[in-house]
Amino acid sequence: MSIQRFDVGTRMSEMAVHQGVVYLAGQVADDDRADVAGQTQQVLAAVDALLARAGSDKSRILRAQIYLADMADFAAMNEVWEAWVAPGNAPPRATVQAALDPACDVEGVFSMWYGKGPGVDRSGDALRHGNAYGSSPKGGVLVVAGDDHGCVSSSMPHQSDVAFMAWFMPTLNPSNVAEYLSFGEYGLALSRFSGTWVGFKAISETVESAQSVVLPADRTFVIPPFDAPPGGLHVRASDMPSPQIETRIEAKLAAVEAFVEANPIDRRIYDIPDARFGIVTTGKAHLDLMEAMRLLGLGEAECRRYGIDIYKVGMVWPLARRDALAFVQEKREVLVVEEKRGIIESQFKEYFYDWPGHKPQKMVGKHRAAGDPLLPWTGELTPLA
Repeated sequence: MSIQRFDVGTRMSEMAVHQGVVYLAGQVADDDRADVAGQTQQVLAAVDALLARAGSDKSRILRAQIYLADMADFAAMNEVWEAWVAPGNAPPRATVQAALDPACDVEGVFSMWYGKGPGVDRSGDALRHGNAYGSSPKGGVLVVAGDDHGCVSSSMPHQSDVAFMAWFMPTLNPSNVAEYLSFGEYGLALSRFSGTWVGFKAISETVESAQSVVLPADRTFVIPPFDAPPGGLHVRASDMPSPQIETRIEAKLAAVEAFVEANPIDRRIYDIPDARFGIVTTGKAHLDLMEAMRLLGLGEAECRRYGIDIYKVGMVWPLARRDALAFVQEKREVLVVEEKRGIIESQFKEYFYDWPGHKPQKMVGKHRAAGDPLLPWTGELTPLA
């Protein structure tokens, strides 16, 4: 099938026609000294001229994408656009901030990437580089991993937490459909503040379930004081490959810790001050645990009587050091319940090594204190397992 190109250069062409559809390259004003109205008029005149050369016109436009250096110019641009567009034939349109234009003052576009576990692996290079170079302070990036822990519809069981850790990407693990709303909002706010891309686990059992939810009210996050390094934490057009990128990742993770301390996502279920026993859970494993305890007749009253408290982790990596250590402090025994590999348990034990606080007497999870297996890292957990 033939393709007709117009004004072909070494890098690009101004227009191409294929199967009766006209594709235009991005159009910019000839005189960037004009105000936004004048520049919009210039761009739309160029569009008219190109469409006429292709035997078409503005009444047949399928879709438009407009980039503004400053969303404060939105109304002025719209005034020119509305006077130009063919009556009754206004196309679908999106107007966004030009994110890396040095003249930008306001940005408001966020990104959400999704891939199943194998797709996360195959996209690893792009995701690693994206997180390293960073997000926009008024945008944010959420990386949603469709993890199939039980190998229901994938080539093999998958746990993306480990890959996200290798890329220094904070990772959220919601336990049900309702938390997709609050955790998604939290992830974007964390990404905007810290400059990181934020991983988001979407396991098959949750994705394939249904739940009626009450829509949460708009949330206001606390912006903690933080001394960013020179040049800031976020993506910059001037970044070149250098060790500075790695140094900035270290600063971003410090910003993650500051944000999480100001806006805790982990929570104590019963908040028993003198509990002797603690159970740490996350994601779907939290629901499995609560159901198992119900089957054992261990409700809140019984837990208070026996001194058992539960700590639900929202961000599995990096584990919120201050709040997590405060929960396990001076416990007689702590059980960590997490599906697949022990991400949380390993971090606890790393924190314990040089922690001056009062460590719990015993912590078990994937293995008992004697070293024999306890909770498997293979397959899926169930309340009856």
